[in-house]
Amino acid sequence: MQLVITPGESAVLDAAAADRIESLMERAGLWVALAAVDMGVGYGSQVAVLAGPGNNGGDAYVAAKYLARRGAAVVVHARGFPKGDFSAARKASVAAARAGVGVVPLDDPAPADLIIDGLYGSGFHGSLPDDVLPWLAHTAPVLAIDVPSGLSAGDGTVAGEAFFAERTVTFHARKVGHLLGEGPERCGVLEVRDIGLEGGTPELRLVTEADAEIPARPRTAHKWSAGSVLVVGGSPGLTGAVMLAAASALRAGAGAVAAAVPGRWQGALEAMSAGVMTRGIGNGDQFDPADVAELLEQAARFDVVALGPGLGPDQDKFVAELIGSWDGKLLIDADGLNAISDPAQLRRTGETLITPHAGEFRRLTGEGASYSAAATLATATGTTVLLKGNPTFVCAAATPWVITEGGPELATIGTGDVLTGTVAALWAGGLDSDAAAYAGAFWHGRAGRSLADWSVVTAESLVEEIGVVLR
Repeated sequence: MQLVITPGESAVLDAAAADRIESLMERAGLWVALAAVDMGVGYGSQVAVLAGPGNNGGDAYVAAKYLARRGAAVVVHARGFPKGDFSAARKASVAAARAGVGVVPLDDPAPADLIIDGLYGSGFHGSLPDDVLPWLAHTAPVLAIDVPSGLSAGDGTVAGEAFFAERTVTFHARKVGHLLGEGPERCGVLEVRDIGLEGGTPELRLVTEADAEIPARPRTAHKWSAGSVLVVGGSPGLTGAVMLAAASALRAGAGAVAAAVPGRWQGALEAMSAGVMTRGIGNGDQFDPADVAELLEQAARFDVVALGPGLGPDQDKFVAELIGSWDGKLLIDADGLNAISDPAQLRRTGETLITPHAGEFRRLTGEGASYSAAATLATATGTTVLLKGNPTFVCAAATPWVITEGGPELATIGTGDVLTGTVAALWAGGLDSDAAAYAGAFWHGRAGRSLADWSVVTAESLVEEIGVVLR
């Protein structure tokens, strides 16, 4: 797990640091200089350093000093000089000048091989001033300190214009704005460097591979002890969805998986996968509330019921009856969520995990999709909420998790059904609901990225890749 903090928390950590601000600034500037070298800066390179009057500018002066010592031709374009004769930033500017760094007022853009953006840090709010705007059109790559100027480190929004950085160096922990809104595009490659700060209260927890647990199978495991999943769905034109979810549950490690579908579609599903069992419920094209009793008899043997893939429209009464009758673990996705008219229906005796995308979340709650709104829903209903998107959030009782694996390659039909099956399998395998949700989202995203390296991603190929990345 890696912390993601707010700009306010960052300021608190700076103020509480055991080391002097000069020491923190020296380390930060050195990391920036090393990043510049990694980007190709060497003897004779022209580097334009844009520096504000605050501590972010102080970091920039330190970086300029180190690059000048390396032989680069460094000029600091200062938008206001550091205030206070004895401030850390003022001392850094003096040290830079003594190292041979030219310091001039910020003016029209000058030729450069690299721009270091040290104008504004994570405390920036509002719009960039007019004298900065011409620099946005410069063709040189940009290395941003902490956050590209113009980007809100609080939420990733941009009021007006902002820099697009090729690389951003931030310190101690990611800020929320690095991950949300325009943050990922504006920051480029993000490096998090240690400068001696400690602790901090996270706003979010970033899921890493070490967090994405895979249930272990003991030597004596058999197919029913390894986790069993019953996927409930299917309707005219949507039978593939339920099979994608079921097949991905198998590939994600479930020992036994069955697809429960309206009776008319059982034969069609039997031809799709030899490994997935099928259960025909009732005799129609869609489920009926009267089918719930038969469905519950089938569900009794399974660890997790995943409701929704390909379920079809107008299933409100059936879904309400099933939610009210089944007291085991229930994952609700897709048309299962669309059939819920009131979030209060999610309050059940058994554990509940829901996986809405932004549109489904808005329809369910009447609110825009955000991690704070998802956390509120999770608390109010006692559910685990996996809010799909880029990034994806998992909210339960504690600090929300954020998952950044995966990208636009997953924007294709059926990949959500694959996620449903993956999460259901990990949940059935013994993980807690929130751990299953964030681990499933992580590996689902990792599989998409892996596939995209050599192929166009489809839901069918993603099912197979899930098994590869989880091996």
